[in-house]
Amino acid sequence: HVQLVESGGGLVQPGGSLRLSCAASGRVFRIVYMGWYRQAPGKQRELVATITSGGTTNYADSVKGRFTISRDSAKNTVYLQVNSLKPEDTAVYYCYADETERGLRYWGLGTQVTVSS
Repeated sequence: HVQLVESGGGLVQPGGSLRLSCAASGRVFRIVYMGWYRQAPGKQRELVATITSGGTTNYADSVKGRFTISRDSAKNTVYLQVNSLKPEDTAVYYCYADETERGLRYWGLGTQVTVSS
């Protein structure tokens, strides 16, 4: 199995920035894809950004140009740099990891990001 622990969330004013971290442990050598989803109150969980083991990234249109996902393989950690935050970015941000060989997806418990003045 793989365990994921997120950190870095918090309360920030509009226009501010945060760096979210997701540390993976366990069978990390089997992870191919990692990324972030978010879920706002009363809304469905939506994909924010993904990164492959080779470093290829993809982003939701709503965050392109503002969010950057990166991966430190030596630390088994994925980061999400979130800049120019808007109130509509308020959500719980969840890290995930895919072990594609066995068709498994692992989730972290989430970290709250609140954008408010």
